[in-house]
Amino acid sequence: MYKKSLFIVLAFIIGVVSTLMVSSYFEPVNPSTSQTTTYIVANSKTVRDEAAQNEPIVARLLGLTNEEKPSPYNYIREDQIIVDKDKITIKLKNAQWSRFTDTNSMDPVIDKGANAIQIVPEDESDVHVGDIVSYKSLYADGTIIHRVIEIGYDNEGWYAILKGDNNSQKDPGRVRFNQIKRITVAIIY
Repeated sequence: MYKKSLFIVLAFIIGVVSTLMVSSYFEPVNPSTSQTTTYIVANSKTVRDEAAQNEPIVARLLGLTNEEKPSPYNYIREDQIIVDKDKITIKLKNAQWSRFTDTNSMDPVIDKGANAIQIVPEDESDVHVGDIVSYKSLYADGTIIHRVIEIGYDNEGWYAILKGDNNSQKDPGRVRFNQIKRITVAIIY
């Protein structure tokens, strides 16, 4: 009986502490005062360090972690987006519309029925780790859309390594800039 009571009290204390720690991360928002939400983003090392320091003990005990992954580059600035009551305008150079086939390689980010806005890159500096790009593969027919997971230089020059988010393996070969046709800047569901 004593062990059972101790377990219940300990579970209660952990629950209260976890709730207090989680609720302290969120501030109440008054929707009537703002229609724009601003999110603060840090680099992956900062996020990992802060998460390790502030991670609730229950999450640490259970081994629950959220590893930071590179996100696409921010190609569209806030001042390029105009939201009216009857339309949205995005001022974007070299914009093109795209749709996708159902290959499952980019699930759940891109799937059948999703539409995208893409831009045509002008040079290698336009492509970043985390970007989702369309490219012509030397190993498959058609255009492939996958995420850039690495960028480097070798004796042939600039290259990118790509991988579908839902694939277990990287795409074969190094993708050169002349193979990259478009960069995804918005996905519309």
